[in-house]
Order: sequence, then C-alpha cells, then structure tokens
Amino acid sequence: MPAASPSPSRTTLMLAFATIYVVWGSTYLGIRVAIESIPPFLMAGIRYLVAGSLLAAWLAATRGFRTTRRQWRDNTVIGVFLMLGGNGLISWAELFIPSGMTALLIGSQPLMMVLTEWVWRGGHAPTKTTWAGLALGFAGVAWLAAPWQNVTNGGLDLRGVTAILIGCVSWATGSIYGRRLRDPAEPLSAAAMQMLGGGGALMAAALAHGDLARFTPAHVSVNSWLAFAYLILIGSLVGFSTFVWLMKHSTPARVSTYAYVNPLVAVFLGWVILGEPVTARTLVAAAIIVLSVAVITTQRSSALPARAVSPTPQYPRGR
Repeated sequence: MPAASPSPSRTTLMLAFATIYVVWGSTYLGIRVAIESIPPFLMAGIRYLVAGSLLAAWLAATRGFRTTRRQWRDNTVIGVFLMLGGNGLISWAELFIPSGMTALLIGSQPLMMVLTEWVWRGGHAPTKTTWAGLALGFAGVAWLAAPWQNVTNGGLDLRGVTAILIGCVSWATGSIYGRRLRDPAEPLSAAAMQMLGGGGALMAAALAHGDLARFTPAHVSVNSWLAFAYLILIGSLVGFSTFVWLMKHSTPARVSTYAYVNPLVAVFLGWVILGEPVTARTLVAAAIIVLSVAVITTQRSSALPARAVSPTPQYPRGR
C-alpha cells in the first residue's frame, strides 16, 4: 500500500480556505464585469467548455481521463442542472441585479438544498430547528428583494430575483442527483465532464437566446476579457482544485463555511470596485441570511449520520 500522505500544515489549510473564500466570493464580480460586453449564456458556455477541456487535458496527460458512457450521461445531466440552470441563469440575472445582491440571494442556497432533499424520494424531513432556519432565511431573502417596492424605490428586479431562485433550485437538484449515482466518477473527472456537458447546454441556450447573433469580439472591452479569463483560470480551475483538496484534508462542515463568507466578500468587492450601493437593509438582510445558513448547516451536520464525502462534490455557483 502507498504511504499515507502527510497532513497539511495549519498555514497551508488557512491559505486554502482563504482561497475559496476570496476566489469564489469574487466570481460574482467577475461575472458582472464579463457580461458588460459578452452575452451571458455565451460567456458562461465558453467559460465552462474551455475550463472543462483544460481540466480533461491535464487529467489525460497526468493520470489518464478514463470514463464510461454511463458516467458521461450522468455527469452531463448534472452539468445541465449546475451550469445551465445554476450558473447560466445567474449570469443572465446579473444583467438586472448587482453582483453583491446576487451573491446574497445565492447565499440562501442551503435553504433550497434542504427543501429539495426533503421532497426527493428517500430524503430527510427538516427538523423544527431547520424549519426555523428556513423561515428566517426566506425572510432575509424577502427583505433583500423587497418585492413590495419597485426598482426605483429600492426593490430588486423581479426577473433577476426569480432567475436566481430558480437557479438555486436547479443547483440543488443537480447536487442531490450527483450524490445518488450508481457509478460515480473520480471527482476531477466528474468535474471535467460536468463542465463540458453543461458548457454544451449553455451554448445551445446562447444560440436560442440570440447571444451568438449579438456577439462581436471587437466590441468586447478589455475589462470583460480580463474578467472572462479570471473566471476560467482562477474561478473554475484554481477555485475548484482548492475545493477538492480541502474536501480531502478538512471536514465538510468546515469547508461549507464558504456559504457564509462568499456573499460578504461579494458585497464588499461590488461596493469597492463597482460602487454598488450597500444600504442598511442590505446589511440586515445579509445578517439574517448568514444566520439562517448557519442554523441549517449546523443542524444538518449534527442531525444526519456521518457518511463519506460524495465522490462527485459540487462546487459553489460563484465558481
């Protein structure tokens, strides 16, 4: 048997956590800048096709990219839910919703995960404490979105809010489906297949949405190109590789703390770099959503039996 790999130092772990906190928190800003001059579904589609191809090529060159037909089918389905339903809709929604607000709305993802898992066959019913966390989280989302006000009076665009919430449900569906595969692929191979399958679906959506007809490379700004490159190299490859490494060297509960930190990082970066407004309501809603996620995450960690980490971990949407 090969010798066990040495445990990483505390400094290495801290740097890894800082990476997923900052990198994934910053991708919402990256998406917002990229779609300023690149149509959203086209941007997301090319992003994941390139990232998936690079990852698959690296795997093939280093240890082999060996997959089965079933694995391609299953991970393509997951990729459609994650990349098209999740990331594609979020990229489109950022045409109407500031990046920081988008991240805060997506911060309610664990709420959708709990509800989706509950209605799934064989799923776990929420406990009373989890129901309290769900109610708190939805109150935070409602306070942030302010559907009783129009956009000019401080409310968020309902088209964008609806797309984000549908994206959260889609992401939860793909993630739970991925946990129940009978023939799961190795994590990095699964990620490559999901990005390639989801990227193909995004390109089909781009064609249907008219993104290809509206895209003119000469009209893309330098900032959008830089943000696009950042999303591929740092958001998708560096961020996900760090996530997979952390899942091997830390606990799922600790790694899941990105759900608390990413929205706060995104709000701060949107405020500093793009001048997105941060109001008292934003801060209150952020506190409520983060608290609800903390309640739900800690409750699920203590209530569910310990089990192995999913062989196909799903990385967060900012990604």
